[in-house]
Amino acid sequence: MRAVATSTSVLAVARDDGLFGPSSVAWRVVGHPMAFVGGLRSLIIGALHPLVAAGTVEHSDYRSRPVDRLRTTSRYVNATVFGDREAARQAAAMVLRAHRRVKGIDPVTGKQYDAANVDEQVWVHSVAWHSYMAAYRTYAGRLTEQEQDRYVAEGVAAATMIGVPAERVPASVVDLRDYWATMRPQLCVGAYGRELIDFVLHPTFPTELLPFVVPYSMLVRLAVAIIPRDLRSIMGMAQPRALDVASVPAGRSIARALVMPGVRDLMEVLFGGDVRALRRGARAKARDASRPAVA
Repeated sequence: MRAVATSTSVLAVARDDGLFGPSSVAWRVVGHPMAFVGGLRSLIIGALHPLVAAGTVEHSDYRSRPVDRLRTTSRYVNATVFGDREAARQAAAMVLRAHRRVKGIDPVTGKQYDAANVDEQVWVHSVAWHSYMAAYRTYAGRLTEQEQDRYVAEGVAAATMIGVPAERVPASVVDLRDYWATMRPQLCVGAYGRELIDFVLHPTFPTELLPFVVPYSMLVRLAVAIIPRDLRSIMGMAQPRALDVASVPAGRSIARALVMPGVRDLMEVLFGGDVRALRRGARAKARDASRPAVA
């Protein structure tokens, strides 16, 4: 996702179940640590849209402040999914304010980019929302066809928070497939797209996060393995199919490790204390919701 301005105030203790609630598929999918792998996948695929790539490179300080950008995006996603309705509203309002400044001309296509443009917003949302599900479905847990459709439909609420008309947002797996089919001919890797992809694959780590270098490299490989092979061909990232197949059991082992409380807490250090607190609260609420009522 593009850089957005936000604040910790939107992550106050949830006063209601927000857009989705503990019984939603979204809480299960985005609440799993493997959503981080989905996020990496979405950053890589998202860079194939030349207008989105241009807006990100020309208006984001992700190279000089990578951790801040990660935490900013994490706050927005988590406020939208796990926060109460007011937190989601505030997070969306901050995104909209930030998007007003992201305008320019893409040097690859010569077209104007605008982060407030509905076409670009639908792309960013669809890639991210689908990527979380792709990572969960491959590495973390099974989803029935009905649950997949329900998850995609739930995402419409998140997209409309930033002003996207509901009828423009894919609301089922079939809708998503149709959307990908229309978008594939428009995708390419320009200089900006290559810069973004290379940064996701090989980011610069500040000194305090050097212990995360090896785990990150493992997770980004899992993200690459679930990118469609035709898109990887566009990126020049082809790898043997056997390596993709081998990534599945390896990824599932990592997923099991990441849900262990100590490991999960360590990983969530990357997101910042406010996001950690919100996710802990959501997990507790989900556990409570799953308990049978006591007579």
